[in-house]
Amino acid sequence: MTASRILRRLPLLCAIASAAACMVSTTSAWAEIHVGVVLSTTGAASSQGGPERDMITLLPDKLAGEPVRYTILDDATDPSLAVKNARKLVLSDRVDVLVGSSNTPSSLVLADVALESRTPHVSLAPMDVPANQHPWVFVVPQSADLMIGGVLEHMQKNNIKTVGYIGYSQPWGDQVYRSLTSLSGKYGIKVLNDERFARTDTSVMPQVLKTVALKPDAVLVGATGTPAALPHLTLVERGYKGPIYHTHGVVNDDFLRVGGPRIDGALAPIGPVVVYKDLPDGDPVKAVSLKFAALYGRLERPGPVNAFATWAYDAYLLLDKAAAGALAKAKPGTPEFRVALRDALETQTSGLVGSNGIYRITASDHNGLDSRARVMVRAQGGSWRAER
Repeated sequence: MTASRILRRLPLLCAIASAAACMVSTTSAWAEIHVGVVLSTTGAASSQGGPERDMITLLPDKLAGEPVRYTILDDATDPSLAVKNARKLVLSDRVDVLVGSSNTPSSLVLADVALESRTPHVSLAPMDVPANQHPWVFVVPQSADLMIGGVLEHMQKNNIKTVGYIGYSQPWGDQVYRSLTSLSGKYGIKVLNDERFARTDTSVMPQVLKTVALKPDAVLVGATGTPAALPHLTLVERGYKGPIYHTHGVVNDDFLRVGGPRIDGALAPIGPVVVYKDLPDGDPVKAVSLKFAALYGRLERPGPVNAFATWAYDAYLLLDKAAAGALAKAKPGTPEFRVALRDALETQTSGLVGSNGIYRITASDHNGLDSRARVMVRAQGGSWRAER
C-alpha cells in the first residue's frame, strides 16, 4: 500500500483502533467485580484496620462465582483522607461497591460518597446512618443500641444502679452515650455524667477524677481499639474498684496487649464468634465461625479471635450472597450492576448466617442483627472469656 493511500485511510484506521480500545476497556470492566476498600491501617485506629486488611487478603477470589478484585486504600484514621480515597475508588476505579471504614467518623463520610455516586456501601464500623444515606449503606457490626442493651442487662443482673461514662468526643462516643441514656431507665440505672476524650489523647486524668468522685457503681467506656485502654488503665491507677465496661469496639488483640494484666476484668459485649468454642454444636453461627477461624488461623496472629476481622468476613458473606442476584440482572462495572447489588443486599440476604449472628436485612433495617448477635465477655489472662 502506498504512503498516500495509508494517509487517506488513516482516519478510518484510527476510528477502528479507538473502537477496539473501547471494546477492550468495556470487556475488562465486565470481567470481574471490583470492591473498593477504605480501612484505617495506620493511625489511631490501626488496631482495627490492620486485622480487617489481613482478613480481606485471605478471602476467596470470587463472589458468587465471578472473579473479584479488592483495591485497599488506607485512610490513616483521617475522615478527610477517607473521602479522598472513596472518591478515587468510585470516580477513577469505578468500583462496584465500597467497603469500610474501620472507624465510625470515616465510615460516615464514606456514606456521603456512596450517596453521591449511587454506589452501595458496606460499613465495617457501627454507625447511625442518616435517613437520606440509608438506601445505600449496609452496616455489618452490631448497633450501639443492641450492644449497650446487653451491657445494661448485665449491669442489672449484677445490681448496678449508677454508671459513669467516659467516651470519645466524636460520633462513636455520641452514639454510645445516646444508647446508654435512652435505654438505662428501662433497667433502673442512672447515668451520672458525660466525660469525653479524643482518640489521640495521651491523658484522661481529669475525666477519670471527675468520674471517680461521683462514686458510680460501674463505668462504661465508649471508645474503640487501643485508645479505649487509656481510661481503663487510668481508672485502675486511681484505685477505682467497680466493674469497667466497654463496647464491642475493643475486642481485639492489641487492646489486651496494651492493657496487659491491669485490663483483666474488662467487660464487653461482642458477637458469639469470639467465643465460638463455647457455642453448642447445633448453633448455625458456630458452623460459620469454624470456617472463619480456619481462614483467620492462616494469619498466625497470637491471641484470641479478633472482632474486626470477623466483620470483614461477614461483609464478604453478604456480598457473596447479594452478588448472585445482581449478576443475574447486570454486568459488573456498570451503574445498573451497582443498583442491582444494592437491591440484592436489601432483599436477598435476609437469613444469612454470619460469624456474628443471623442477618435479617430489610428495607427499614440495613443491619438486621438481634440479641443472638451478642454475648458478654470478660478479659482474663490475655484472652476474652464468655461470661456465665
